[in-house]
Amino acid sequence: MSSSDPFELSELPAEFAQAVEAIRNAVPPALHRPVWGIICGSGLATLGQSLLDKVEVPYSSIPGFAQSSVAGHKNSLAFGFIASPSGKKVPVVAALGRFHLYEGYTPQQCVFPTRVMRCLGAKAIIVTNASGGINPTYEVGDILALHDHLSLPTLTALNPLVGHNLSLGSRFPPTSDAYDPALRLAFFSEASRQGLLNLSKPKEEQSVREGTYAYVSGPTYESRAECAALRQLGADCVGMSTVPEILAARHCGLRVLAISLITNKVVVTPYADTFAALVAAQQAGGSAGEDVGAKDQKEAANHEEVLEVGKQKSEVIKKLVEGVVGSFVL
Repeated sequence: MSSSDPFELSELPAEFAQAVEAIRNAVPPALHRPVWGIICGSGLATLGQSLLDKVEVPYSSIPGFAQSSVAGHKNSLAFGFIASPSGKKVPVVAALGRFHLYEGYTPQQCVFPTRVMRCLGAKAIIVTNASGGINPTYEVGDILALHDHLSLPTLTALNPLVGHNLSLGSRFPPTSDAYDPALRLAFFSEASRQGLLNLSKPKEEQSVREGTYAYVSGPTYESRAECAALRQLGADCVGMSTVPEILAARHCGLRVLAISLITNKVVVTPYADTFAALVAAQQAGGSAGEDVGAKDQKEAANHEEVLEVGKQKSEVIKKLVEGVVGSFVL
């Protein structure tokens, strides 16, 4: 291992050294030690398209990596550079696709790419996702810098740090400081520079916000009652990823910026009143039909709208990420 690597790989399970070796054999030396890691969420894989001198390494060629089966996720690591305002080229690695519990993977498999990024030398990570808006003031297309999370799976048993503690970090890492304020400030500064914020207006009227992300295992979208409960617990948005990677990132010393794109609004409208529908039909001398549930079907979330909104906003998020990476000195 090079003296510039952050960990003694021989002290970790063999797949870490094998993954690092396979990656470094596939990319030029200038990209062996990326400074930033980026994880691309649903519909946001374009974050890797504008990297300078880009080299893609398929997951299938990296020991320990799983395969994403989700539409909108590719299966490769993209290595390349992002230019800073001074013209300096910053080496980065972007995961074009992630792994989820609902695909049948363990929490440890889901976070393996994050840990490998740290083993390669990354100092900070930007994690992106698509989420459903719970906060009633959020609109589809809003972009959030996460400042906290509510994680039901990891509060119970599905924490990626369960089991033998890897020498990547301490046994009991805190999470109250997981979301780096300096990186969030850099994100908002970049959003302001790009004209996405109007600082003369209150934050509630902005389309770039801060919020708390609720992590659920999926793959089902949440019921009305579940959405109402998450809202009562303080969540602003909800999704099926991100938190395991953030826990692993903090465990191994990575600074974290998490960005969430609101791609749909969760369903919290009142239930279809079938009793009232029956009464109305009888009073009208007819019968209640199947159209009583038409509104429910129209409101229900689907993955196609997630991908479509991701496509619409991918360029905006790409420019924000490029701005942060290019300007923030680690």
